[in-house]
Amino acid sequence: MTLAEALREARRLLAPVAPDEAAIEAEALLCHVLRLDRAALYTRLSEQLSPADGDAFFALVRRRLARDPLAYLLGRREFYGLELEVTPAVAVPRPETELLVDVALGWLRQRARKSTLAVDVGTGSGAIALALAAHGPPGLRLLATDISAAAVALARRNARRLGLHGQVEFAVADLLSPFRARFDLVVANLPYVPTAELATAPPEVRREPPLALDGGPDGLRVIARLLEQVPPLLAEGGLLLLEMAPHQAGPLAELARRALPEAALEVHRDLAGRERVLAVRA
Repeated sequence: MTLAEALREARRLLAPVAPDEAAIEAEALLCHVLRLDRAALYTRLSEQLSPADGDAFFALVRRRLARDPLAYLLGRREFYGLELEVTPAVAVPRPETELLVDVALGWLRQRARKSTLAVDVGTGSGAIALALAAHGPPGLRLLATDISAAAVALARRNARRLGLHGQVEFAVADLLSPFRARFDLVVANLPYVPTAELATAPPEVRREPPLALDGGPDGLRVIARLLEQVPPLLAEGGLLLLEMAPHQAGPLAELARRALPEAALEVHRDLAGRERVLAVRA
């Protein structure tokens, strides 16, 4: 079987589970097995696929047919221009979360002060914290926390591999409960999927850790706990950024008003025009 024939067969097999992405996923899996980039793959399509590589490739295709997320099969996911290691210990970083990074970086660049203390709560793979470390201004000090020790270990590995290990401190913590510092910036992509919705989500989503996705009956249980902790920890003039589902904008704004009555609230929309990030300015 040539590489071209293997790709065609994988596309055929993957079409039922990824009708719009079957070709891209087949290419990604074959590139992963052969350790080639896409350009190199297409220069070698007439070559024979070795039996060992063929077995490895179609084993991954079968796992994808069983609805394992592609990012777990590849062991990586790109986020904000950074290639992150991703494992089943963490949720897969998603493109809509890049809006949270955009808003945070915009605010950081407008600050007159040179030193800023920021915390990424529920860091998972470290995506948000590492994007801020890579693209943030000088003087930015970063802390990243997660309740999962496995997630924190993965985030540390990503920081080391990206050469950012000296710019972010990591801690296993239940939200902000252990801390007494005053943070200028708090960013959080916490679980916000209502439990009932998670039960009917696509199989790929249900393969991700419930701890990273399940937000309780209304999706706001974990975020509400963070809002209870934030008031004494958010510095005057500081900013809290929360990712949310579009239908949660109203209820989440009400929770934020109760926690920080004097704060100014602003909702930011993603590229699809959906309300995605709530900004709370102290």
